[in-house]
Amino acid sequence: MDLRKMRLDEPAIGTFSEEREEYERDYARLIQSPAFRRLQGKSQVFGAGSGDYYRTRLTHSLEVSQIAREVSRRLGKQYPFLDRREHPGLLLDPTVVECAALAHDFGHPPFGHKGEEVLNELLLESHGMKYEGNAQNYRILMFLEKRAGSGSGLDLTASVLLGVNKYPFCLDDEGRLKGLYTEEWERISYLRDLWGMPVECSTLEAQLMDLCDDIAYSTHDIEDGIRAGKIQMNRTFFEDDRLIDNLMHEIEVDQGNGRLRWDEVDMRAMCRQAMDEYLEQWEELYIQCERESSRTRREMKARWVSTFAGRVGIIDDPDKGWKRVTFVREGAEDFDLLRTMEILKKLAWVTLIKDFRVQRLQMRSEIMIRRLWDSFIDPDRGRLILPPDWIESFERHKTHWSWPRFIADYISGMTDAYASKVYSELYASKTGSIYEMD
Repeated sequence: MDLRKMRLDEPAIGTFSEEREEYERDYARLIQSPAFRRLQGKSQVFGAGSGDYYRTRLTHSLEVSQIAREVSRRLGKQYPFLDRREHPGLLLDPTVVECAALAHDFGHPPFGHKGEEVLNELLLESHGMKYEGNAQNYRILMFLEKRAGSGSGLDLTASVLLGVNKYPFCLDDEGRLKGLYTEEWERISYLRDLWGMPVECSTLEAQLMDLCDDIAYSTHDIEDGIRAGKIQMNRTFFEDDRLIDNLMHEIEVDQGNGRLRWDEVDMRAMCRQAMDEYLEQWEELYIQCERESSRTRREMKARWVSTFAGRVGIIDDPDKGWKRVTFVREGAEDFDLLRTMEILKKLAWVTLIKDFRVQRLQMRSEIMIRRLWDSFIDPDRGRLILPPDWIESFERHKTHWSWPRFIADYISGMTDAYASKVYSELYASKTGSIYEMD
């Protein structure tokens, strides 16, 4: 048995073409799934539908997949140990990485990270359960989504399932902020045991997908921010000490920054240097692009993506006895470039997410999600206003699907527009036909 291509559930049903490679079947299942289509209606930074230019979860996922696929191909030629196939978790198949990138945001609810935060609070407050986007990914891939010939999940190959698993932990264990819900973790743990995966280590494919996600965040979100006028490409904006203070604050409170060795550098000086160099690069390109802002934006984005993607490599991780996908310079981990990427991610965060208009939108989103929750959480009342197919599914699975988790699944699957539509039907004056299709 090929452990990388095994599937947990699928008995051969004779409906697929024998000419298709297993990972190509995964790719088809992902892009033809409703969960993938719904990404076009979910916020990346700006609300989905707020403009034709700005990225959604769908375009973000496509861009991550393109970067990851190309880097995977390069690394496959650069590192001979990959050809030796020493371990199923120490391989890089471009199609697997591409599939993992396409699926990595399936679990995000409407209204971006604010939706995730509110659903987690609602579940914890009253029911002692958690909600987390990465965990919801697996709930969608392994249970909620349907494919032809199956009533539960997409039944992806082990390689793709583990390629999405950038947090190889059980979320329900004490102290975990990210991971998988218990039921899905048990099945993923089974695959990890078959593969002989070291504890708390991800496959190279999962690590590469995760790093390329960060590359996309730190370049594409800034491009959107410049286009929206939130990031002003002038010295008054970039030389403001408040910008540096905000960048430092976000770095210091981010629990994921521990391994970047900020204690070894002067954080303020590095943030200032990164801002100065970013503006200087813009000014040079602006002249080269004949003072055309749109061309300059695209060129800046392309150059930074190329810089980051070109420095991705693989090193030994002696602490874990495994391999690490990271930025590499002269055979060692390039912490300077990792910190620079983190500064650019925080630039997007403090100028976009922290903008008061975005905060107003997020407050509105929180109000909508909380009131939707209140409308559905009572089972007797909720049954009357939920779609019949959801109620039928709940009845089939209610022995291991609690009503609060069911409601979280329903709300989290909504697009921004659909959540607003249902909210309006329940709480706002609205004209229209009751026969509009949900």
